[in-house]
Amino acid sequence: MDIKDVKAIVTGGASGLGRATAEGLLGEGAAVTVFDRAGEAPGGAGFQSVDVTDPAAAEAAVAAASAAMGGVNLLVNCAGIATGEKTLGRDGPHSFEGFQRTVSINLIGSFNIARLAAAEMVKNAPNADGERGVIVNTASVAAFDGQKGQAAYGASKAGIAGLSLPMARDLAREGIRVMAIAPGIFLTPMLMGLPQEVQDGLAADVTFPKRLGDPAEFAALVRFIAGCPYLNGETIRLDGALRMQ
Repeated sequence: MDIKDVKAIVTGGASGLGRATAEGLLGEGAAVTVFDRAGEAPGGAGFQSVDVTDPAAAEAAVAAASAAMGGVNLLVNCAGIATGEKTLGRDGPHSFEGFQRTVSINLIGSFNIARLAAAEMVKNAPNADGERGVIVNTASVAAFDGQKGQAAYGASKAGIAGLSLPMARDLAREGIRVMAIAPGIFLTPMLMGLPQEVQDGLAADVTFPKRLGDPAEFAALVRFIAGCPYLNGETIRLDGALRMQ
């Protein structure tokens, strides 16, 4: 897929990895529509205020994005929340609502937008490889190396990793590829607000290079996936060889 021909939806695109992805695509001539609860899209992108867990709102937003761009052939799911709570803590068991909300936004929300975007992608004329679209979901190294307090977050991201192959197989007949990226520790707005010594401590655990990930590197991998038609059904760790203890 030529990036200049891309018509992308980026969820969570008003900040962090999603914003970097939207900016990277826009910089190479793609059309982009950002989905987020609040905030502003990068210059040149469309914007839809949408809760990814709301089926009706999501369906309307995908339809509006497709109409505005003349179709959809790339979806990048970056919308998500990071939560921390132990299965059994000082105040008692993990809140049911907290676990449910994390899985609902990170996993179910991603699937919700993916299923709707796929329905738009099948309307596209296939290219020489028979490809009509690409879906890129965001997992996390927590899917494999989850830490204390990450039962909900790790489960939601492991679900994303587990989604890649069956969804790719489901959509193969339609010419739609499905991939996932599992980022390590990235310098997102949340981490940028931490003291420098804390950032340095996190970076020290990275094998090489010993720094936090740059969101632009996540965006670059998204663009590579979009342009490499033999990548399908896999989760790529993007973490500087970090393996959490």
